[in-house]
Amino acid sequence: MNDFQDWALSIQSRTESALEKLLPSAQIAPNRLHEAMRYAVLGGGKRVRALLAHATADLCGADAEKADNAAAAVELIHAYSLVHDDMPCMDDDDLRRGKPSCHKKYDDATALLVGDALQSLAFQALSQPKLFSLPERQLEMVNVLAIASGSRGMAGGQAIDLASVGQSLDQAELEHMHIHKTGALIRAAALLGAYCSETSRPEHIKAIDHYAQYIGLAFQVVDDILDAEADTATLGKTAGKDAASNKPTYVTILGLSRAKELARELYENAIRHVASFGNDAKRLVQLADYITQRGF
Repeated sequence: MNDFQDWALSIQSRTESALEKLLPSAQIAPNRLHEAMRYAVLGGGKRVRALLAHATADLCGADAEKADNAAAAVELIHAYSLVHDDMPCMDDDDLRRGKPSCHKKYDDATALLVGDALQSLAFQALSQPKLFSLPERQLEMVNVLAIASGSRGMAGGQAIDLASVGQSLDQAELEHMHIHKTGALIRAAALLGAYCSETSRPEHIKAIDHYAQYIGLAFQVVDDILDAEADTATLGKTAGKDAASNKPTYVTILGLSRAKELARELYENAIRHVASFGNDAKRLVQLADYITQRGF
């Protein structure tokens, strides 16, 4: 096992533990809701956003313990978005992370409440008293996650996505959608990790932010490539769903070959913005490799 795999497994494990502690026990009422919340969050996913939060926290000199709640918060928002995304009124998918979607395992009403509750829990995790010694920094982190999750971020991107089904978008319009739908939360994960260090410098925050913007778009381009090339077992969700739903993607707009070129260009731009950190940015470079090479 290589160095990156060892590190990633350790972060995934500590993130799972942090989520396990934050999520209410299924033995606590309302039992079914708490059980469904745990079903939707635990034991699945690559935890890319948590890895990103820990990588930027480490780069900026923060202890891993300080990054745990930030990483867990962004993973809770991501999990909530997947639960709602799979529902019949959204993308209507029966499979998520290799198992039945939350609304299939339970029911639509429970899934709706699961998403609502996970979103609230994310902000609870980030707003706990005395989590950081600088209250203004903690408030800034809450604000970053709120913007990334709302109409100017992920929720807004999903609204654009739903309105785009069957439409002919150009590359700029598709990019605008994914900067919000996928990129906003990836960018927030990177910033939250950096903000875990109370001594992080503005120029470092700016470089990390630019890196995250490029790698967030690269993540979506690769997702579109995988949707076109990979099978359901590999994806853990229904393969070919975007094409079947007549959704515009980077593959349908650019073609497979150009989409792969674009993923590489976005990767190179991301790496360029953290090059000044030298070897200190090793984890960010490795994460960029991991994100962009999933489908190749």
